Amino acid sequence: MKLKGSCHCKSVQFEVESSTPYPFMLCYCSICRKTAGGGGYAINIMGQSDTLKVKGMKHVQIYRAVMGRTRQNRRIRSTGQRHFCKHCASCLWIFDKSWPELVHPFASAIDTPLPKPPEHVRIMLDFAANWCEIPQGKHEICFARYPEESIEEWHKRHSLYAKNK
Repeated sequence: MKLKGSCHCKSVQFEVESSTPYPFMLCYCSICRKTAGGGGYAINIMGQSDTLKVKGMKHVQIYRAVMGRTRQNRRIRSTGQRHFCKHCASCLWIFDKSWPELVHPFASAIDTPLPKPPEHVRIMLDFAANWCEIPQGKHEICFARYPEESIEEWHKRHSLYAKNK
């Protein structure tokens, strides 16, 4: 499925092919919450990095989160590169060289109508803000940290994986 996205001010537009377009996984880690999570979480989906096409790349900035500090008080940075618009601060996508074939657009930046997922998977709940209400129920699956099941495996288990042409 071709996904088209943009920032709020329209300085950046992008498209990417995705076999896994259901926005089912909500991340409550402090990085997602503080950089993109108005509701206390961010929703990332997954696409193939070699299909990413960007208009307005000159308007894109990259943030690499601080994961900790060394004994010498030097910052330890994430390998994940969070791309955002330098004008309106819209979060656009994450790229991590650890998985060079993937790119993770923020669902909030996607303009293409996304399919509604049959369930939500809420991850990194050990780091959720105390004010976040975590819905409970049959279609709400919760994890303290990361689940073992990947985004691709989740889509395949639900018969929602769409192999790109």
